[in-house]
Amino acid sequence: MTNYRGGCLCGAVRYRAEAEPINQRVCHCRLCQRAIGAAFNARILFRIDDVIFDGLVATVHSSPDLKRGFCPNCGTTIFSRRDAAGIMGITTGSLDDPSVFKPEMHIFTASKQPWVSVDDGLPHYEGAPPPA
Repeated sequence: MTNYRGGCLCGAVRYRAEAEPINQRVCHCRLCQRAIGAAFNARILFRIDDVIFDGLVATVHSSPDLKRGFCPNCGTTIFSRRDAAGIMGITTGSLDDPSVFKPEMHIFTASKQPWVSVDDGLPHYEGAPPPA
């Protein structure tokens, strides 16, 4: 099993997850683009209880049911979290070893930036993926 470890730019926040992820996706929605400050959010989804944090994490609601966590010192976005569903998406840019990310699909490609090419052979969906 892969150990997922990471943290923020300044090192004040660290995390680890030693469980298998629920899924690994690249999200192209506008909320993610704005929150991450990039064209997409590559993230690994875990159950909230499977991720352990060291350090203070601040949160902000980016929609009624989604909180985003970040370091209050350096501003690094670390996760998005849906408490009602018990899930948390860790940003791959905050991983110590981003090469452990194994994307399974692209979602919300209707909002994909026109200069981003999705030709990696993975499934892609204009909106949310179909239920598993």
